[in-house]
Amino acid sequence: MKLLLDCCCGPCATHCIEILKNEYEVILFSSNYNIHPKEEYEKRLASLKKLAEIYDLPLIILEYRPNEWFDAIKGHENDKEGGERCKICFKFRLKKAAEWAANHNIPIFTTTLTISPHKKSSDIIEIGEQLALIYNIKFLNKDFKKKDGFKKSVELSKKYSLYRQNYCGCIFSKNH
Repeated sequence: MKLLLDCCCGPCATHCIEILKNEYEVILFSSNYNIHPKEEYEKRLASLKKLAEIYDLPLIILEYRPNEWFDAIKGHENDKEGGERCKICFKFRLKKAAEWAANHNIPIFTTTLTISPHKKSSDIIEIGEQLALIYNIKFLNKDFKKKDGFKKSVELSKKYSLYRQNYCGCIFSKNH
């Protein structure tokens, strides 16, 4: 069965792919409009492309449109990290993935976002499940950080010499 994996970056996708690859035909998906500055976006995209080659997986890349993301979070620029701005961002990203999956007859999607120890997986999963209902597809409820998932992603990133960032991605998380 095909599964669309919304990917924030190569390092976070590593362990997720390891878990999913034996059960699903994984398609990587990148809609990282929230990543700033553009140079950072390009570094993360390069690591994701490298990972797609390592695992021989298809990678769907949406055109970089940061202004759409800034419009979506308008009024939440000063929210604390992990607050409402982040929930809006999760919904923005996952909506892009759910929409793409539904339009391309991919019955299930999930996201690498739950691998981060800095993100509340229950919020991400709730948003994913709501969008699955709207788009008439399934959201794979998977908290990838469990069983040392984040630690394993760090180890795999080192193994594959992937660029690892030191902030979530948006300019506001960088300045935190």
